[in-house]
Amino acid sequence: MEYVQERIATLHEFGGTAGRDGDLARAAADAVAETAVVVPMTAREHENPAAERVLSELESLDPSPAAVFVPVRADANEIDSFRGWLESFALPIRVLWCNSPRVDALLADAGLDGEFGKGRDVWLALGPAADAGEYVVVHDADARSYEAGHVPRLLAPLTMDYAFSKGYYARVEDGRLYGRLFRLFYAPLVRALADRHDAPILDYLRAFRYPLAGEFAATAALARRLRAPRAWGLEVGTLGDAFDAAGFDGAAQVDLGRHEHDHRAVAGETGLEGMSREVAGELLRVVEERGVDPDYETLQERYLAAGERLIEQYRADAAFNGLTYDSAAERDQLARYAGSIAPPDPDRRLPPWTDAPVTPEAIVSATLAIRNA
Repeated sequence: MEYVQERIATLHEFGGTAGRDGDLARAAADAVAETAVVVPMTAREHENPAAERVLSELESLDPSPAAVFVPVRADANEIDSFRGWLESFALPIRVLWCNSPRVDALLADAGLDGEFGKGRDVWLALGPAADAGEYVVVHDADARSYEAGHVPRLLAPLTMDYAFSKGYYARVEDGRLYGRLFRLFYAPLVRALADRHDAPILDYLRAFRYPLAGEFAATAALARRLRAPRAWGLEVGTLGDAFDAAGFDGAAQVDLGRHEHDHRAVAGETGLEGMSREVAGELLRVVEERGVDPDYETLQERYLAAGERLIEQYRADAAFNGLTYDSAAERDQLARYAGSIAPPDPDRRLPPWTDAPVTPEAIVSATLAIRNA
């Protein structure tokens, strides 16, 4: 059985039941009452079966979370019905309409206007969530295999004085490997960087088994220190801030089993190809800020070489497990993602809530005051 520890504490799911009634399990369950859960959604999650499962599972938590913040990105003609659906669940739901005119005006007045996406939406909820609970747990809403037990499992390390906890899980569905952006972009890019640079930040980024997972937990104090990228670089940016705030000794990762997610197409700005540009920009910013000076003239070539080696390893693993594996399609993705590797754009991250020019109360007021707007 696999029980390898990384540079960060790695809490495995060994398949037994003895630990589920122990002191740690009870402490983690009790911590739920002191936790604010953040579940970002867009219009495509409205009444989506995966999102419905997430909320239904959260309903079963006992005790209930202190609050469940749902930052929603939806059009004006959709938000009322979306809100009504969310508030039908027996949860302490707090709906934040992230792209409401009042929120946009509030951020513009504070000098925080500009591009938006998942990162900005989660950031809007982090401040209020950190005020609502001692801990903050963030979950994506697209996991068809979500279980309520993921919340106390992510909280368990925090009750043992870790400050940051991240979920990891297998992405094997329908007889094939998924987790494509991690396997075919993040992993070979970080490997190519680590082959040339001996830097603690690269050791940190490699220690997480699924660094692009959307599931993490943090103390409220650490959540207030996160500088959120505005779009899809949120997960990588969070790791950079966790490195500074928690380091190796204050971070843990937790086995959440196997996840089944909704899947995106590869090509185009709304697909994994577009997401790779956001991830690349934030990953390279994270390592540059912490002393790594990438050789951009050779980095794409070295990334492709690292990716080719990994594809051979994935092919062998898939064959060993009787999974379908299309090496040509994987190489096509590798080539598409390579074009995303370039020096990062100017920093447009949102500030940590400790330094934000707006208050969590102002955000909540702006998002809750639009029910009939």
